[in-house]
Amino acid sequence: MFSNLADKLSEAFKRLRSKGKLTEADVKVGMREIKLALLEADVNFKVVKAFVNKVSERAVGAEVMESLLPGQQIVKIVNEELTALMGGSNSKLNISPKPPTVVLMCGLQGSGKTTHTAKLAKMYKKQGKNPLLVACDIYRPAAIKQLQVVAEQVGVPVFERGTQNPAATAKEAIKHAVKYGYDMVFVDTAGRLHVDEELMAELKEVREAVEPTEILLVVDAMTGQDAVNVAESFNNLLDITGVILTKLDGDTRGGAALSVRHVTGKPIKFIGTGEKLDAIEPFHPDRMASRILGMGDVLTLIEKAEATIDEKKALEMERKLREQTFTLEDFLDQLNQIKGMGSMDQLLGMMPGMKPGALKDAKVDEKALARTEAIILSMTPYERTHPAVLNSSRKKRIAAGSGTSVEEINRLLKQYEQTKEMMKRFMGGGKKKKGKLRGLFG
Repeated sequence: MFSNLADKLSEAFKRLRSKGKLTEADVKVGMREIKLALLEADVNFKVVKAFVNKVSERAVGAEVMESLLPGQQIVKIVNEELTALMGGSNSKLNISPKPPTVVLMCGLQGSGKTTHTAKLAKMYKKQGKNPLLVACDIYRPAAIKQLQVVAEQVGVPVFERGTQNPAATAKEAIKHAVKYGYDMVFVDTAGRLHVDEELMAELKEVREAVEPTEILLVVDAMTGQDAVNVAESFNNLLDITGVILTKLDGDTRGGAALSVRHVTGKPIKFIGTGEKLDAIEPFHPDRMASRILGMGDVLTLIEKAEATIDEKKALEMERKLREQTFTLEDFLDQLNQIKGMGSMDQLLGMMPGMKPGALKDAKVDEKALARTEAIILSMTPYERTHPAVLNSSRKKRIAAGSGTSVEEINRLLKQYEQTKEMMKRFMGGGKKKKGKLRGLFG
């Protein structure tokens, strides 16, 4: 996501930073490079023109020209204007004061609408809500079945009435939600291959039947300018309240994320960052701007860690490390928690100084983790807590039981010992070191 744009902007800023003092000519050249970078990223031409004009106007002002570090001032201006372009601040889902909160999901076929309906339900279920999914796509083959499958995976019920009129089904679903205490209702509507009158007429009918709190449009970020055109069409006909951008983990140039808010006037509320049903994030314009400019996104990284790492487990792990009772089972648990946070590319892209896509192929090796788990689970409980007893014959038995080799077992034991050694260093220096350890695990 945004890797090409980040590279181009980085080059433009590098040239500007190399100048001790900037002239208007320097700024003009820099703005031209920024303009080309945005156009190559498939950002809407009108959006690019307005953006570059705003940045140029501020860049030739006193705050830059009289600054000791004019290059950094321009980076600051671009960061602020990118944030403003994408909406300024996070726009949360509106929750109705009188339950249920009704969210109407719409979009074209293939945008990920059904999957993201389930993702949202899972997200709000974790926050203590009691969601219900409603199947109103009666045209696409197996659409209802698909919704039921993903709903089962996230532990949320589905209300469906087969091929009954979608508006009637949606209306019945609201009554059902009120009767049985569901406080959030996500209505999965039918999509089409393109925007047409029949689709819009049906969506308007469903909207009138349920009077939704939110109308969220799901668009595929990989379609670039088409995503913006689709958003504009849906907004003109339905007056959407927000957008979900999907497939932002793919090879997308990012133009949709930078254009949708400006063109429609409606905020991006969520972004899809992967195929898994927990791969969805609230959209924060300031954090996204920081990622684009290589400044990282530490807040999102911390939120991911907090959501993945169990607090009780973290405290227990600190105790074990302090008492030096860190076992192979604990080692496996740590690997699985890191795996749950996402790909290494996503995590490292949130670190300051790391550009998006810098480690495009650095993915967590699922097979390697599976082999590690198989090796550890093939050991006896005593062997897991006392790996020093693992002699040649024991290793051969474990290799046969796990379908691996003695070499892989030795490699795993070496990694385990290195991890223990690293942790001992954190624990070795009194209060100062303990503070470091709490920072690492807390």
